[in-house]
Amino acid sequence: MSVRRAARHRAEYALVLLARGLDHLLGPRLSGALVAALGRFVYTRLGIRAKVVDNQLREAFPDRDRAWREAVARSAYEHLGREGMMMLRLSRLGVEDVLAATEVEGLDALRAAVDAGTGAVVMTGHFGNWEIGGASVAARGIPLDVVAQRQANPLFDRLINRMRARLGMTVIRRGGATREVLRSLKRGRAVALVADQDARSRGVYVPFFGRPASTHRGPAILALRSGAPVFMGTAVRRDDGGYLVRLRPVPIPDGDDFDERADRLTAALTETLESAVREEPGQYLWQHRRWKSVPEPGTPVVPARGREREAGPDGIIEPDTGSDDR
Repeated sequence: MSVRRAARHRAEYALVLLARGLDHLLGPRLSGALVAALGRFVYTRLGIRAKVVDNQLREAFPDRDRAWREAVARSAYEHLGREGMMMLRLSRLGVEDVLAATEVEGLDALRAAVDAGTGAVVMTGHFGNWEIGGASVAARGIPLDVVAQRQANPLFDRLINRMRARLGMTVIRRGGATREVLRSLKRGRAVALVADQDARSRGVYVPFFGRPASTHRGPAILALRSGAPVFMGTAVRRDDGGYLVRLRPVPIPDGDDFDERADRLTAALTETLESAVREEPGQYLWQHRRWKSVPEPGTPVVPARGREREAGPDGIIEPDTGSDDR
């Protein structure tokens, strides 16, 4: 590592520690209001990724007007600021704090899978607060491994991973993690993955808000290979500052063709995530270009159920006429 890069990392880390100290000094309510205001400033004054957010909201909700889209976009920026600060707050909180701040629905089904020795695959997305979602599950006694990307700043990376370990989560590094994840599932552990970003040429195209989205098949493949049940996990921030964590079981498709089952399970997981985002659109990461990869006309788009569809010239999924001439 160069001297310049190391100095930059130390400066960035100093700002992180300063922000965490300011959060502790001000308290959650005032600190949350401050970073939410910062998020609004980034959106309304700096306009960082504002066009991306508006375009994606228009594509996802074509029946909504501009005023609604602007309100949701503003909420999304405020949410990003609050949850970024919440992640830093987690680095100094304990298990009892997490238990007090969260309510979990669907935990019994996940616990049953772990107790039966099958393990469980938990997919989540960039929605709500996925870090506190994982912490809430581990804090309730579920053995949980999380697949995580290494952060560019190693000092921040160590801070986040110490937080995860203290709250009961074991980190599996993304990249070559398949074998380690399968071993964890074989030991009856739950494994959580964030898998809702654009997968480019490596993904399968499945519908997301009516448009084909290139999506990673990793969670589906792991579930099929291991025989473990699969869940969609979300952690939505409530008005009182707490979080409602939901673990939704997603049925695994039947059939003999492994790839087809993996594609359809990926579509079912994406469909479940979309349903959650529709309930709280202001808590999704619209700043990420989810539909960046555009399929060629005629590319198969795999739904959760029914027949494959095709993407048209503008990326819209062609309607199903009910005929089957394949």
